[in-house]
Amino acid sequence: MFRVSDVMTKQVVYLPAETTLDEAARVMKEADIGDVVVTDGATLAGLLTDRDIVVRAVAERSDPAATAIGSIMTREVVMIEQHCTAAEAAQLMRERNIRRVLVCDNERKLVGIVSLGDLAMQLDPTSALADISEAAPNG
Repeated sequence: MFRVSDVMTKQVVYLPAETTLDEAARVMKEADIGDVVVTDGATLAGLLTDRDIVVRAVAERSDPAATAIGSIMTREVVMIEQHCTAAEAAQLMRERNIRRVLVCDNERKLVGIVSLGDLAMQLDPTSALADISEAAPNG
C-alpha cells in the first residue's frame, strides 16, 4: 500500500502572486514542473498550473508579460495528509474533479504536491496516463 508521501513530488516551487505569467512559465519549464504554489507574503494564496496559464490566460489573450499569476491562480486549494494512501488521494481528486493536491504533514505544513500523473505511475504503471506522465516533454 503506497502512501501519498511515497508518490508525491517533494520539490515545491513558490512564487509571489505578483509574478508575471511569462516568468512563471519560465520557472516551470526550467524546473520541469507543471505547477507552482502562489504566495501572498508568507501566506499560501493558491496554486497555478500550466493548464491555468493556457485556459485562463492564453485563451483569453492576456498579456503574459503584464498579467500577474495571482489573477488567474486557483484559490481553492485542496490538501491531503502525507500519510494518507495513494488510493485516498485518487478518490479525493475524483470527488473534487482536480488533477493536483497539496500534501501536508500533521501540522498542516506543506511538504509536497501529488498529481494525477504521480498516482497513475504508482497505481497502474502500465496505463497510458502513466506512460505519458513519465515521458519527457516534446520539443
